Amino acid sequence: MMFVAYFDRINITVAGPAIVKSLSLAPSSFGLILAAFTFGYALMQIPGGFLADRFGSRRLLIAALLVWSVFTGLTGLATSLAALIIVRVLFGLGEGLENGAQFKLIGDYYPSRDRSRANAVFLTALSLGPAFAAPLAAWFVVHTGWQAMFFWFTIPGFLMAGLMALFLPRTNVAVVAGAKREGGWGKALRTDTTWFAFVAYLCFNVAFWGFIGWMPTYLNTTRHIALAQLGFAASVPYFCGFVGTVIFGGLGSSLMARHRPVLVAIGYFLAGVSLYVAFTAQDIGQSLVGLSCAAFFLYGGFGPFWAIALDLIPANMRGSFTGFINFGGQIGGFFAPIVVGAIVTATKSFSGGFSFMIAALMISAASLLWVEVTINRRTQRSLRDEPSLHPA
Repeated sequence: MMFVAYFDRINITVAGPAIVKSLSLAPSSFGLILAAFTFGYALMQIPGGFLADRFGSRRLLIAALLVWSVFTGLTGLATSLAALIIVRVLFGLGEGLENGAQFKLIGDYYPSRDRSRANAVFLTALSLGPAFAAPLAAWFVVHTGWQAMFFWFTIPGFLMAGLMALFLPRTNVAVVAGAKREGGWGKALRTDTTWFAFVAYLCFNVAFWGFIGWMPTYLNTTRHIALAQLGFAASVPYFCGFVGTVIFGGLGSSLMARHRPVLVAIGYFLAGVSLYVAFTAQDIGQSLVGLSCAAFFLYGGFGPFWAIALDLIPANMRGSFTGFINFGGQIGGFFAPIVVGAIVTATKSFSGGFSFMIAALMISAASLLWVEVTINRRTQRSLRDEPSLHPA
C-alpha cells in the first residue's frame, strides 16, 4: 500500500519540468502545486486517526486507496494551475486517511521493542516507491505525455485495494479486548514530549518534502541532467534511503532501542551535513553522493521515530496521536515547497533553499535530544519514587 502511495506522490515531481513548461508556470507556482497535496494530507491527519481508532484500520486503508487513486487519474485532466491545486488537495485528503490507520496496525500487532524494525520494514516503501516511480514516470512522460502518465498510475491503487480487502486481517481481537482507556487528549497535550515530537516531525518534513519535491527539478535545471536520464539519476538517492531505513530500523529495535531519540537526532544532523555537500559540490557526481547520503539519513529516521511516537501514547489513542504528530509534519511539508520555490525564484539559485532545509533539520535534531532528556528524567524519577523491594 505504501509503495503505491509513494508511486502516486512522487510521479508529479518527476513530471514537474514538463508540467511547468506545458502550463507556463513559474517555480513558485509549481511549489504551490506540491504544497496542495500536503495541505489536503495535513487536514485529514487527526480526523483519519480518529476514524481508525473508531472503526478500525482495515476500512480506512481500503477507502484511502480508492479515493486517492481516483484523484491521481484526475490530475491528468487538469489544464490550469487552479485545477491542479484543487485536484492535488483532494488527492491529499485521500492519502491522509491512511496514516493513523497504518501506525495503529503496527502498534496493535507488535510490542514496543519490535516496532522500530516493523515500522522500517513497511516504510521501506517510502524510498522504494520513489526509486521505481522515478524512472517509470519519466518513461511515461517522455513517451505518452504527463497527462497520460497519471492515468496509468491509477491502476496499481485499485489493484491494491482489492488485495487488501481480501487479505488484511479484520481486527486484532486480543489487542482490542485488552485496550484500556488510559488518559486522553488533555493529558497528551499537557506533556512536553508530545510537543517536542510534534516540532521535531514538523521541522524534519521541511527538509524531507523540500528534498523529494525539488530534487528532480534541481538535477534537471542546476545539474543539467536531461529528462530522459532524470528518472534514473533521481532514483539513486531513494535506493540509499531504502538501505538507511533498514539499518536504522534494526538499530532502533536492538542496540539503540533505549535511545531512539538520540539515534534519529544523529541521523538528521548527518542529513543536514549531506545536503550541504550536495549543493556545494563542484560536479554532478559529488552532488549525487551528497543527495544519496542525505536520503540515507532522512529515510533512516522513519522506523525509530514512529516507534518513539507509539511509545508516548496509550493504546486507545494510537491512530489519533500518530495522526496528530503527522499533522505537525504536514505543516512543515506544506510550507517547504512554497518557501523553497520562492527562494529559488527570487535568487535564481537553490543555495538558499538547501540552507532552509538544513536549518530545519538542526532544529528537529535538537527537539529529539530534548525528548531523550525528558524521558530519561521521568525514568529516573519513577525509579526513585518506587518503594524499596528490600526495606531495612
